[in-house]
This record gives sequence, structure tokens and C-alpha cells, in this order.
Amino acid sequence: MNNFFAYFNEDIGMVFQALMDAISACFSFLNYLFNFPMRMDIIKSHVPGFTTGDWVMLLIVNIALVAACISIVFLVVKLVRKLIFSGVSKKEYDRMSTEVRKLHMDLLRSNYEKDKILAMYTGTPEPPAEESSEEQGEEEMPDLSANRNTFQSPCVDPSQSRFFRLTSVDNYYKKQYIAPQYNNDVTLEQFCEQFRKFAASQLKLYYDIDMMRYFVASLGTSRIIILQGISGTGKTSLPYAFGKFVQKDTTVVSVQPSWRERTELYGYFNEFTKRYSETEFLKAIYEGNYYRDPHVVILDEMNIARVEYYFAEMLSILEMPREEEWKVDIVTAVWDNDPCLIDGGTVQITNNIWFVGTINNDDSTFAVADKVYDRAIPIDLDSRADAFECEMTPPIYISTDHLIELFNEAKENYPISQEMLDKLEILNTYLIKTFRLAFGNRIMKQIKDYVPCFIGCGGTEIQAVDFIVAKKVLRKFESLSLGFMREELTKFSAYLDKLFGKNSMEICKAYIEQLKKNM
Repeated sequence: MNNFFAYFNEDIGMVFQALMDAISACFSFLNYLFNFPMRMDIIKSHVPGFTTGDWVMLLIVNIALVAACISIVFLVVKLVRKLIFSGVSKKEYDRMSTEVRKLHMDLLRSNYEKDKILAMYTGTPEPPAEESSEEQGEEEMPDLSANRNTFQSPCVDPSQSRFFRLTSVDNYYKKQYIAPQYNNDVTLEQFCEQFRKFAASQLKLYYDIDMMRYFVASLGTSRIIILQGISGTGKTSLPYAFGKFVQKDTTVVSVQPSWRERTELYGYFNEFTKRYSETEFLKAIYEGNYYRDPHVVILDEMNIARVEYYFAEMLSILEMPREEEWKVDIVTAVWDNDPCLIDGGTVQITNNIWFVGTINNDDSTFAVADKVYDRAIPIDLDSRADAFECEMTPPIYISTDHLIELFNEAKENYPISQEMLDKLEILNTYLIKTFRLAFGNRIMKQIKDYVPCFIGCGGTEIQAVDFIVAKKVLRKFESLSLGFMREELTKFSAYLDKLFGKNSMEICKAYIEQLKKNM
């Protein structure tokens, strides 16, 4: 054993001695590094003979030493923290984190239940359908109770319904509404003439007779009309005057820049208050189920937000081929005291409702997408008509059924001629060859509907074709790169004279000239 201890002392002892020397050297290093008073004395003993270069080097060296001190302190703190938390394994740490998140979600759920209970104590009635659905373990179920509110049942207190406005509408039509005596002898031409005179004599709003024909014929062609132009030309006043003329005031919906989805139009159900946030738009389309007067809903400044965002669902609904399919979803379940005409959670959009959007084309608005223009009839109001004198003209009552009947009679009596259809086909071929533009099926259908309605209003076939081609076909030129097409546009203007007759397509030619000016 003496030989082993001799070996151990000589070999392993030297290893331990080297280790102790290293530890001692480390502490000596830290002692010299952090012994700032000693180092200040050394600096003071050498500075009397320092030059400018010596001072710069002194500053650099001390900055490096301070950075080293900070780095060492940071590493020591990090090492200590790691040693402290090294007692918990990563698996255990993840499990504890998951548990904490679960507890946090339980807390949020508890707060939500607390808010629901508080809402009950504030006097907001809980719907019977909700209670029955909870007993069956489901969130919502359609109410099939015999106590469902109907038109024959007594009036419901609006404060006890989640639809305050719509329930008030029900009560009005249950107890007070009397249908008017409609004047169903008026023709389309008489309707336009009387409308113009009424606006001038009663409202001091002056429009050309052609503008009245454009507007009324558009009602027989599409459910959506776009009035565009500079401010102050009467874009909002025209549909407003129409509402006064037929004695059914228009509903004005002011579009807001923040609108991005359907709830801006139809409202939404508030889960906390158990009330439905109703809008004027929803009230208008719901009330339309009760009467047969033609009614216009104005979307004022409709392109101050993106139309294809908030109005997308309505665009799709109105494309349905059958009117009974024009339904918009409002709620997922029906309660006993819900409004009478909410059927299966949906509201029917009736054929006596038209939507008129007003547009200002300036830097503060968005461009309207083609999918919106394709489904609408755009009308430009770029100038105000001159004032004129006429006899005082009273408003009229006209039913939507009679108005639609007049449109259908016009389509039957004044169909677009085969000669004009042939010319449109030739024009279509020319546009495809020269500008790579073509008539779509939807546009051709609108042309075939619009031209007879315009003739029925007292206009001519060529006027109608001139208007509808300019607004529905040539408008697509705006999507082309027209910078190098001035010559082609000039030739196209001459081609219109050749095809349709000299000075026959004035609106189209004026539009082409405007395009050339904007190049």
C-alpha cells in the first residue's frame, strides 16, 4: 500500500494541485478585474506622462474591461438560474404549463357563466327554447311550440322580444295598417311623365325626361341600380323623390368606411344581452313582406367601403332564379315571441324591394368590382337639368304587382328587334377582334329586358341600346391599357356611326371621347 500512496501523492496530488492553482488563478483574475481602486491607483501613477494617443488607448482598454465585467456577470447569473431550474425536467415543465393554461380557460369559462347569470337578474327574459335545448344537451334547437307568435296571435310587447324593431312592425300591421287604393290604370309612359312633374312641382327637383326613363326602365331590368357622378347632381334625391312619388318613403342606409361583412347590413344576435342588434336595412326588407308598394333602399356612398365585402351575400341571393329562394339567414333558432315573418330563422326578400347605391368616384372611395357592376344598372348623373314650370302634380299609389305587370307587358309588346340583335352581334365580334372584349350572357339578358322597358317608358329602341351598351359594355374599357389605343378608339367611334347610323349612338361616342381625354 505504501507504494500506491506514494504513486497517489505524486500523480493525483499533482492533478489536485493544478486544479487548486486554476481555481486560485480564477479568483485572482476576478480580484484584479473587479478591484477598481487598485487599478485606479495604477492609472494615476502613469497618467502624468500620457499623450493624447495614450489617453485614447486607455479609454479603449477600460471600455473593453467594463464589457468583460458585464459579460461575466451575465454568464454567472444565467448559470445560477439554470442551476436553480435544473431540478424540474422539461417534460414536467411542459405538463405544468399545460395545466396552467387549462386553469386559465376554466377561469374564463366561469366568468362567462357568471355574466350569463347576472344578465338573467337584470330582467332580460330567458327564452323557453333555450331552456329546453339545455335539458337535451344541445346549444340551440328550433322551437316547435304551439305558442309561436303569428300574425293572428295577439301583439307581443316589443320589450319582451329580442327583436324590438321587427316586433313593433308586426304590431303596426296587425292593428293599424290599411292597404291603400292603388291606381292600376297608369301606363309606364304616364308614370315617368307624372314622376318628373311631381319631382319638379312638389320637391323642386328637376330631371330630364330621359333620366326618368333610364331610372324606371332599370327597375324593370335589375334589382340593383347604381347612381354615379359628381357631388350635387341629385344621386340621392332621385330615389328619394321616387319614394315620395309612390308614397312609400325610401330607406336611407349610410354606408360606413369600416363595413367589411354582412352583419353591418343585417345586424347580429348579442349572446350576453340576448337581444338582436337590428338595422334599418333589416327592418326595410322585413317590412316589405307586409305591403305591395314599390320600395327603394338607398345605400348612400356605397363605395366608401368595399361593396363586394358587405353586400356579397345579397348579390348572390338576388341571382337565384326563383323569388321564393330570395331568403337571408338571420338566426339559427326561432323563439316563441320572435317576429311573425321570421320563418325558420330566415327573412324573405320580396320583389317590391329595389336597392339603389350612390357612388362618388374620388380618392376617398374604393373602386367597385366588376361583379357588382355586372349585376346592376349604372346610371351617370353628371349635370343638373334646367328648372322648368309645370302644373302641380300629386303623388300616386301604384302596386308592385301592377308595375311588374307593366314591365312584363313592355317586354312582350316591344321586344328588341332582330335587326338590332344582329347589329349587336356584329358589334360583339368587332369588340372581340379589336379590344378583346365580349358581351356576357348576363349583359345580353339585361339588354333584352332593358330595351323593351325603356320603349314602354316612351323612349326609342336606339336610345335604349345606346344607353345600355355605353353603361354595360363600354364601361369595361376602363380595365384596359388605353395609353396606346387612341387611334383604335377613334376608328371605333366611326364604326358606331357606320353600324347604327350617324349620330345614333351619342352616349357611346361621348363616353369614347371622355376616355380619349383621360389618356
